[in-house]
Amino acid sequence: MITRDKIRAWLDHPWVEILLFMVGVLLIIASPVAGIIPGPGGIFVFAAGLALVLKTSMWAKRRYVHFKRWQPKVGAWSDWGLRRASAKRRKKLRKAGEINEPEALGD
Repeated sequence: MITRDKIRAWLDHPWVEILLFMVGVLLIIASPVAGIIPGPGGIFVFAAGLALVLKTSMWAKRRYVHFKRWQPKVGAWSDWGLRRASAKRRKKLRKAGEINEPEALGD
């Protein structure tokens, strides 16, 4: 039986990571072509490619973090579109911080 551990081990293999990276780059390149078709297809193709590239490339992750710091509103939208768990965690912490801020000012 295939378990999650076996799947994760397979996905962590260097050749599989290279293949996923290449598929992600091809999806990003193909997104303008899919964008010509009526509907929002190009956006979804680009998001899928970006997710694959971000999963497999540390360079891309660093550039993505740099972009998010440079353009926080656009970065928030891209986090929402990619359904990133780190974005949800930061949003909860931010909300908790906003609730505690007025109490701190009143002290």
